[in-house]
Amino acid sequence: MTDATDLVQRARAVAENAYAPYSEFRVGAIAIAEGGAEFLGVNVENAAYGSTICAEAAAIASAASTGVRKIETVAVGCLDGGDCYPCGNCRQLMREFGVESVIVQHGDGGALEHTLDDLLPHGFGPEHLP
Repeated sequence: MTDATDLVQRARAVAENAYAPYSEFRVGAIAIAEGGAEFLGVNVENAAYGSTICAEAAAIASAASTGVRKIETVAVGCLDGGDCYPCGNCRQLMREFGVESVIVQHGDGGALEHTLDDLLPHGFGPEHLP
């Protein structure tokens, strides 16, 4: 198993803890900080849909809560679908933390690795602010 595939499989295992009673689409994510520390996240749905938290955002928030400001890689896996790509909001959040590599589930557990620039071309970042 490749490292990317291993990360997706581990993200799928984390997805077992997702709280997804509405969509029944369980997602898990692993954010890997500079230095190698890993932070886990799952999607947490809410009856007020706008209050739902994506797995990627939960993993990044977990990292940020410990003082992490640079995340190198985010891996995403899901249990109830094939391809598993981050939403636009999560891609923008990844941009804020300097994510370089995004590893996504492809098919029923394979992995595809992308640069964040591939997934969020012309992304908005702090350097765009005055």
